[in-house]
Amino acid sequence: MKNKKEFSASRRRFIRNSAIAGSGFFIVPRHVLGRGYVAPSDKLNIAGIGAGGKGESDLSEFAKSPNVNIVALCDVDDRQAKKSREKYPKAPYYKDFREMLSKEKNNIDACSISTPDHTHAVATLAAMQLGKHVYTQKPLTHDIYEARTLTEAAKKYKVVTQMGNQGGSGDGVRQTKEMYDAGMIGDVYEAHAWTNRPVWPQGIPTPSGKFDVPAELNWDLWLGTAKNIDYNPAYLPFNWRGWWAFGTGALGDMACHIMDPIYRILPIDYPDSAECSVSNVWKNMWSEGNFVDSCPPSSIIHLNYPRKDGKGNIKISWHDGGLLPPRPDELLPGEDFGNWDGGVLFVGTKGKLLADCYGANPRLLPTKLMKEKTMAAPTLKRVPEGHYIQWVNACIAGYGKGQTSSPFEYAGPFTESILMGNLAIRSWMMLNPKAKGWGDKYLGRKKLLWDAKNMKITNFDEANQFVRREYRDGWSLML
Repeated sequence: MKNKKEFSASRRRFIRNSAIAGSGFFIVPRHVLGRGYVAPSDKLNIAGIGAGGKGESDLSEFAKSPNVNIVALCDVDDRQAKKSREKYPKAPYYKDFREMLSKEKNNIDACSISTPDHTHAVATLAAMQLGKHVYTQKPLTHDIYEARTLTEAAKKYKVVTQMGNQGGSGDGVRQTKEMYDAGMIGDVYEAHAWTNRPVWPQGIPTPSGKFDVPAELNWDLWLGTAKNIDYNPAYLPFNWRGWWAFGTGALGDMACHIMDPIYRILPIDYPDSAECSVSNVWKNMWSEGNFVDSCPPSSIIHLNYPRKDGKGNIKISWHDGGLLPPRPDELLPGEDFGNWDGGVLFVGTKGKLLADCYGANPRLLPTKLMKEKTMAAPTLKRVPEGHYIQWVNACIAGYGKGQTSSPFEYAGPFTESILMGNLAIRSWMMLNPKAKGWGDKYLGRKKLLWDAKNMKITNFDEANQFVRREYRDGWSLML
């Protein structure tokens, strides 16, 4: 029988010898860590909360790693989960993620959360509280309060986290930062981001009518934290994005991709004000549509950020629904202004920089400067393995050892910042109880003043109801 010192030395030798050559991480079997049981394998065991649609593609990306097992699946809709269940026939299947986490907690190391936005926070926190690493699709949360809660949870539970904005691990955003850090466009004082989204219905009446719930769907679990309403096929499987009860509109869907270079590169954290304009929808020539349950078909949002170095402010503008910022004079008529999905434009004291969606293909304006100027040398580490496998490797390395591009310490404040835009939009759309059309309390471009520390609008209290929504009975978000 080895004494304690001999066992400790043997364990250290085993861990050292278990290192995977060239990977920068090692795998330690659970029995060596003294957890009381022998693992069926030394791979990262991932459970999918949301196994259809984007959840299916996410799990497929993780499964490309030879160090991953997909060990459990959860989806409220058997139709959506069909392909994943066929791909991973040995993985137990559940409808309720809470049941899955309870029964499979000893078999799961990490969870992939790819549900509608309104369920992100509760599913993610439940996994974190069991010590499971989490990969949560963008936007990280539906509400600002939820984003703040998950940021705090990442610190408390010490698990590896990643938000699913894959461009955050791309070369483009790193090249953009290198160009900015080299002073190629000077100090940025203005930036624009835009998208062609929504590519789903928005600005439409609330669905009506009575429909039978499909036998394959658990409608109560699909609603989750949202208020209880009748099933309607208009919401599933994808168009939930355009309804405030479940989604976060074009901004929530795409800003975590397109605004990532802005937030990652510039010296900003939280905006101190937000204002917006949204497109009107008309029922007929005499009245506007009263469609407050649906996100608007297009919007422009202006966020003001104090620089963290105290040297003034940076104005960031978001454009969606096909709306665009002014085309730069430096861009030739035949040159692309972003790509199909959208783009981002930095305006600095020494020049302008344009990039496509996800921060790809950054270029100085006019673009001839890309040949005339000496480009910034690469200084930032690239992520050749990609966003998904980066998270897998970090999970295997363990908290504090592996790195991810969008840990919740970054993704949480970033998501809060984005959702400030939705505060402005929803306030714009808010109805005066006595009015029949758009709310007369918020007509015009009212500027919302934001107290980030206390998560509160200070000059329009009605807007604060959107900072933290009320959950349906039976659901809560508590650290």
